[in-house]
Amino acid sequence: MLSLFLPLFLVFLFCGLPVLFALIAAPALLLWFNGQERDIVLLYRNVYNGMDSFPLMAVPFFMLAGELMNRAGITERLVEFSQAVIGHFRAGLAHVNILSSMLFAGLSGSAVADVSALGAMMIPAMEKQGYSRKFAAAVTAASSIIGPIIPPSGIMIIYAYVMGESVAALFLAGIVPGILIGVSLMVLVRLMADREGLPAATEKADWKTRGNASLKAFWPLLTPIIIMGGILGGVFTPTEASAIAVAYAFFIGFFVLRSLHVRDVPGILMRSGLTSSVVLLLVGAAMAFKTVASLSHTPELLASVLLGLTENPLILLFLINILLFVVGMFLDAGPAIIILGPILGPVFLNMGVDPVHFAIIMAVNLTVGLLTPPMGLVLFVTSSVSRLSVETVARAVLPFLAVEAAIIFLITYIPAISLTLPRLFGFLE
Repeated sequence: MLSLFLPLFLVFLFCGLPVLFALIAAPALLLWFNGQERDIVLLYRNVYNGMDSFPLMAVPFFMLAGELMNRAGITERLVEFSQAVIGHFRAGLAHVNILSSMLFAGLSGSAVADVSALGAMMIPAMEKQGYSRKFAAAVTAASSIIGPIIPPSGIMIIYAYVMGESVAALFLAGIVPGILIGVSLMVLVRLMADREGLPAATEKADWKTRGNASLKAFWPLLTPIIIMGGILGGVFTPTEASAIAVAYAFFIGFFVLRSLHVRDVPGILMRSGLTSSVVLLLVGAAMAFKTVASLSHTPELLASVLLGLTENPLILLFLINILLFVVGMFLDAGPAIIILGPILGPVFLNMGVDPVHFAIIMAVNLTVGLLTPPMGLVLFVTSSVSRLSVETVARAVLPFLAVEAAIIFLITYIPAISLTLPRLFGFLE
């Protein structure tokens, strides 16, 4: 009977119960019906134990660093730098939008932050230059999902904690897939340029303009270098790196750029605190959920079902990608990883799939799910920023979504895309 906790969880979700309460209520009810009242106490104790973790402290620190960077006006500097470097290509401002998202990913690690910060600036600018608003919104939404893939990444920190993997290995594994998605979107924009009648290239920036833009972007662009360099060099742990990122963001915001003021601090702390509390409560509830998953032998049952379909790992990976894509339509990437990681991970580990490779498959697939209706969070944020309906944005983003789906299968069937950097740095054999 305990194995019914997952279907019951889905029923609660479809009834509109928030994910946090569904995660706790589904296993608790079944434990009560089973006469395991003592285990219910253990379940709720695990909610706190799931949050009481030193590695998990990296999540609120990175969120705070992202808030500081965003409020300090870093976005404008990244856009100016991108414009100076590639703005002269055909459909240049669309390329600038994508490159800015790739650079912003190294600061925020959040798709929603990317859409909010860049969308408010880039969508009106693109519309003014002759792009349709729906195309500008689609480019902004599609490129924003690079945020959680290129490090630092909140969902990878959560996956590493839940599954016992190395944060540094996952960070390294996300770099090439993130860049690959960005480059693929740029290729698609160039192919669409003539057919869609996108604006011609702007005048090429001279070296003086490029130099000035590079100097303005220099301090922000050092952030991912400091974070990854310190982690890989053994100078500090990922959690310590997140605290250093906050200190660095505070330093450049107050003393280098001088765009932050003391009056901004309460609002920054409030926004990052609220976001962090939601994530940490979900992690705690999911760790309790994971305990029931192991007690009910759900991973073993799922493994037997999947192996009953086929024992070919390539076909199983295809089926899992379809499943994750559907799940991404209804659940945010973080909760989905927390719930499905402990259930699906062991199945593919036993089949010889590298755990870091599977982590990237899950992370990229579920992040792309942020673009899919009916519950894609990025669609709703883009709709709000662009003042277009969700349906209009969803239709406009379809060509970009198709490209990203193709990249997911490339990542799935060519492990070297994800695993080469972790191997080079000695995290994998």
